[in-house]
Amino acid sequence: MRTGMIAQKEGMTRIFDEDGHQIPVTILKVVGCQVVSVRTDETDGYTAVQLGVGVRKANRTNKAQRGHFAKAKVAPKQKVAEFRVTQDNLLEVGAELSVKHFVSGQYVDVIGTTKGKGFQGGIKRHNFGGMRATHGVSVSHRALGATGQCQDPGRVFKGKKMAGQMGNVRQTTQSLKIVGVDEAEGLILIKGAVPGANKGWVLIQDAEKYDVAKDAPFPAGLKIANTPDETPAVVEDAVEIPADAPTDTPAENKE
Repeated sequence: MRTGMIAQKEGMTRIFDEDGHQIPVTILKVVGCQVVSVRTDETDGYTAVQLGVGVRKANRTNKAQRGHFAKAKVAPKQKVAEFRVTQDNLLEVGAELSVKHFVSGQYVDVIGTTKGKGFQGGIKRHNFGGMRATHGVSVSHRALGATGQCQDPGRVFKGKKMAGQMGNVRQTTQSLKIVGVDEAEGLILIKGAVPGANKGWVLIQDAEKYDVAKDAPFPAGLKIANTPDETPAVVEDAVEIPADAPTDTPAENKE
């Protein structure tokens, strides 16, 4: 089980395939998605990877979070999320993920927070049919109708579909197809709509109802076991170096 990624929803557009058919797509942008912490069986009882994305000002970050990010030697992040992974898919703290983690044609599940619609009635919220337009009905055309019982049990059941807040809930859209990946711009094009408003954060992970694509690569920074015949891959620019970190300066430039 591989880790997922955190992305920001940019909006929707359309692209055209080789036959000229248009495909509605949602654009997700991934910038600076880094490993902030790692959960292991020895210390936490399970294996997971905690990712962070975005940049947050230090004066807008509380003391506990500043210490958490300083321990990982990464800049403060706007959004942090955790993904369960298997033992062989644990990553190094500070490793940065690329959109190449997903490939075209792969199916993914996208998790986001839906748009808030405020307080709505039963017809809009639950698609009720409403009462009759005439024949004795007046002023109550969009009313809910009876909600309880007479004597037994004589109460309204919990969870009854009634008026209330609509939207602003966590929602998962499963089995969405990736139709394109732009590594240079850090974009992922997904066929169809994903939950949430533009500029909202979403979580992308391998689809539960489909097998992982055979050509789906492991993310950059994955731990590789040392073997006599193989040399572990060197991941360049995997760890973000803080601005105040000391650097080696050539002798001729130290003046």
